[in-house]
Parts: sequence; C-alpha cells; structure tokens
Amino acid sequence: MKNLAKVLLSIKVFPSDIAVNLRELKSRIESNLPTEASIYKFDEEPIAFGLVALVAHILIPEKGGINTESIEELIKSIDGVSEIQVISTRRISE
Repeated sequence: MKNLAKVLLSIKVFPSDIAVNLRELKSRIESNLPTEASIYKFDEEPIAFGLVALVAHILIPEKGGINTESIEELIKSIDGVSEIQVISTRRISE
C-alpha cells in the first residue's frame, strides 16, 4: 500500500494576553482541529515582557477536504488567540 504524504503546517500562535494559560490554549487548539488533522508537537517561544507564543506543528493530509487556510481560520477563531503567523508549510512522507 502506498504511503500517503502529509503536510506539516507550522503556525505561531500569539495569545491575546499574558494571562492566557498556554496549557489550556494548547488543549483548545487540539480539540478544535478536524479529525483528519493532528498535532505533531507544540513549541513555546518567548516574545517579550513575559508573553510566550505557541508554535503549533500540525499534520494534515495532502489530499482531502482540509486545507491550510481552513486550519488558519480555525485557530484564529479560538478564544485566547490574538493573531497567528504561518511559519512554514512543507510536504512530508509517512
């Protein structure tokens, strides 16, 4: 059986406030993803004055109903997210 390629989407997520609980924000991001998408990992990146951004690395199928724009819009709409920045989009084989 042929292995399907996936897209690894890395998105920097800026919390709306320094008081946003990053563990809860990670959980909200993960639980709001479509079933075909999954979190590869999260990184935390200090920004300034105690503000920490999350970098969400998300795997989505290369072919199918999910596209990067829909994932971006979904994350932007989550409570506690101020803005996002797409860092990279790359195709990987599994």
